[in-house]
Amino acid sequence: MGDKCTIDNLAKTIMEGLQEYADLASEDVKTAVRKAGKSVKADIAANAPKRTGAYSKSWTVKTQKETANSLEVVVHSKNRYQLAHLLEHGHAKRGGGRVAGKPHIAPAEEKAIKELEEEITKKLGG
Repeated sequence: MGDKCTIDNLAKTIMEGLQEYADLASEDVKTAVRKAGKSVKADIAANAPKRTGAYSKSWTVKTQKETANSLEVVVHSKNRYQLAHLLEHGHAKRGGGRVAGKPHIAPAEEKAIKELEEEITKKLGG
């Protein structure tokens, strides 16, 4: 506020301020995305069907793509990915009939989406 600028430098000064805000906002969003990824992983692992426990322990968070302004993370099962769809939605049995699905991925995703939106709104002052 204390800085003075001429009319000629006004656009440059405004752009510098906007760029500074964008940098701070992108870091806050990246932090929120990482937190949401960890939350999804924890929820899936906690609610996954457990026979031996290997499936619930196989979930991990992986950074898919990161740029200066964006971050994409993927929550996936490292070595039990073939089971995820079958356990989530159910499957046919070998001798006939069906096994009921045990939704554990979709509820965790929905919860994380809400938490991510709230976190971003809180961090950016909305």
